[in-house]
Amino acid sequence: MSCCHYQPTGDGLETAFTVDASRITFGRGCLEELGDRASALGMTRVALFSDAGVAALEVFDTAHRSLRAAGIDIIEYTDVHVEPTDESFTRAAAFASEAEPDGYVSVGGGSVIDTAKAANLYATHPADFLSYVNAPIGGGAPVPGPLKPHIACPTTSGTGSEVTGIAIFDLLSMTAKTGIASPALRPTEALVDPDCTDTLPAQVVACSGLDVLSHALESFTARPFVRRGAPDRPSLRPMSQGANPWSDLGSREAMRLLGSYLERAVSDASDREAREETMWAATLAGIAFGNAGVHIPHAMAYAVAGQVRGFHPDGYPGSAPLVPHGMSVILNAPSVFRLTASTNPQRHIEAAHHLGADVSDAGQHEAGAVLAEHLVGIMRAVGMPNGLSAVGYGEADWARLADGAWPQQRLLQNAPIESDKASLAQLFEGAVRYW
Repeated sequence: MSCCHYQPTGDGLETAFTVDASRITFGRGCLEELGDRASALGMTRVALFSDAGVAALEVFDTAHRSLRAAGIDIIEYTDVHVEPTDESFTRAAAFASEAEPDGYVSVGGGSVIDTAKAANLYATHPADFLSYVNAPIGGGAPVPGPLKPHIACPTTSGTGSEVTGIAIFDLLSMTAKTGIASPALRPTEALVDPDCTDTLPAQVVACSGLDVLSHALESFTARPFVRRGAPDRPSLRPMSQGANPWSDLGSREAMRLLGSYLERAVSDASDREAREETMWAATLAGIAFGNAGVHIPHAMAYAVAGQVRGFHPDGYPGSAPLVPHGMSVILNAPSVFRLTASTNPQRHIEAAHHLGADVSDAGQHEAGAVLAEHLVGIMRAVGMPNGLSAVGYGEADWARLADGAWPQQRLLQNAPIESDKASLAQLFEGAVRYW
């Protein structure tokens, strides 16, 4: 789809879109380039972020050796909390303030990368914690200046955090997820090495891969950028600017790759081709949603993850209640896309096609059902729970979950439809069970 398909839709609305991305190096073995890349950015004293699980793996040793070989002083922080909280972000920021590094390296999944982003932000530009947090939960204050250079080295094929300016966390006082969003948070560089995914458990590959799928699908179906009001100044154009020609390119290819390779990557850890292609899809979808934004499934997911009571999935450390991010997103997706399909049936049918569905006989009135049913098939193939009921939610929870999703206005306003708490409650109810 070329730019001409995004025609201006009215006075005072957008006529342009912005493309931002981190510098990316992709390929097996590229993690060994870390020391040289850090030196080239002028780093001499690096805060190396990871979590306890990744810190025990060879990939962490590879990063450490590469930095040492470049003569760089390393201060380790391996206490990252999987699914970060405001408290864990605050502890990481205190570490960074005391360590005074001139650069950051994150080796891990989205939790590690997001924690490094937050530590960099609060150590460089100290403020009350909620000042930078997205409105209406926080103050939504703009980041006042540049941050220290940050090289992100993802070890999962999912979050896309290595190429976005977003850091997500649980705000414990509200039992809900929220985040900080600013172009300043986008890592300076990303080293995306598929070797890092070879030892991932199947459930982690499935959850992270479904997060990728949701990034691509939500970006592709987001409100078009030409339906967004033009900012007062071009520098105020949001990162989540809606569907646009650039993000469409990455979304389409990411969906095609996942339709071909995700199930293989989950079912066979030795299928290096499938794991590499899934990692590439994650990078493409990360760039896509970093410039278009996601919408309702992610807004709902933050409530599902934040209010979890007793569920804990296989393949994840510890025993504390946890609905992994990708799982919490995909559990809502079929319910949402049944509803949003009416806004652009052809685009929803096209998405189903890219994901591998047979859409040869699909009419426009069937777009929502075709896409939703194909998503359910993917969920079943990679071992996802059967809807929200399988992770502990039921009829008594819909209103409370809607209350938890409602503050995610940055995401909800990026959707192709208007929503309120009542409609969100109905969407949660529609996600209770799929088969």
